[in-house]
Amino acid sequence: MKIHEYQAKEILARYEIPVTNEILCYTVGEVEAAAQKLGFPAVVKAQVLTGGRGKAGGVKLVRNAEEANVAAEKILGMDIKGFIVEKVLVAQGVSFVSEIYAGLTIDRNAKSVVLMASREGGVEIEEVAKDNPGAILKFAIDPDLGVAPFFARKIAFALFGNDMNLVRQATDLFQKLYKVFIDTDASLVEINPLVITSDGNLLALDGKMTFDDNALFRQPEILALNEPSEDEKKEILAKEKGLSYIRLDGSIGCMVNGAGLAMATMDMIKLYGGEPANFLDIGGSSNPQKVIDAMNLILSDKNVKVIMINIFGGITRCDDVAKGLIAALEQIKIQIPIVIRLSGTNSKEGLEILKSASLPTVETMSEAAQKAISLSVDFLR
Repeated sequence: MKIHEYQAKEILARYEIPVTNEILCYTVGEVEAAAQKLGFPAVVKAQVLTGGRGKAGGVKLVRNAEEANVAAEKILGMDIKGFIVEKVLVAQGVSFVSEIYAGLTIDRNAKSVVLMASREGGVEIEEVAKDNPGAILKFAIDPDLGVAPFFARKIAFALFGNDMNLVRQATDLFQKLYKVFIDTDASLVEINPLVITSDGNLLALDGKMTFDDNALFRQPEILALNEPSEDEKKEILAKEKGLSYIRLDGSIGCMVNGAGLAMATMDMIKLYGGEPANFLDIGGSSNPQKVIDAMNLILSDKNVKVIMINIFGGITRCDDVAKGLIAALEQIKIQIPIVIRLSGTNSKEGLEILKSASLPTVETMSEAAQKAISLSVDFLR
């Protein structure tokens, strides 16, 4: 689960990590008033749950009320990577001499939380890792010791050398940042940039946090901040209906039973040069309603040009899937082609049901993938 910058900085501030003075605004008038209250220069920043706001024009430095008004009009309502800007954060302008990156995440290879720091802040850490990996310092944290004072000082000295003023501040900040990470069940806590101000103080200009979905049951305050995207709403709805659904970027919609078979189906599509539009596991029960619900989910994605149904009947009965599919087609107007492969329990009966309804079937998974790719190409023409 992700939260907005202003929410992340509110959490950081609770742990006495220094952040900028700022006001959340929803209208042009509020932006102008907030900028005048904070004083100029000020920064107007789009609040959306995606990166690249600056490159998209969603972050503006303003020096007077007129510029604040113009920036607010441009940013509010802007589309940034599919997210419409409904609110902006007006932050106090800060004079700084250097930008730092500081973040905590989980390293599965190290099997621990890792603190990363770099003197090349202000840009996406992925770019630094690609162009200059040696500029990123990484420190695996012993879960029994945490970020003890000696460990925090080690990182601070590595980052700032013998500048004792910054070392003292960073030592305190790294310890607090780790406490934020652990207390909130976070999977990422990031300050980028963490700036050195003109008077020699560390200050968080931006904040980013994501949380472990599986731990939200014990984080009610964090869960209350959730603003699910349209895709996430679909995933939540799917879960309520007993389905596992994740939207992808391809054009071939997949309906499969079993997570392993679903992964293999997507791999098969990729093998033959296609792109799956989703991961969708209808589960192991023999419930025709699930097929109807699954079909509705797939068709809600306008990028889907063909549907590939791949069912292996173990617990799931292929004849029930076939009945559910026919029931779905009776309820929903489907104007895109379908490819169906049934195998396993009652597959013979299921195939007969489909054939009697004049629905296309194939025998193997590879044949189904190739047929789906071919149909998607023909459909686009």
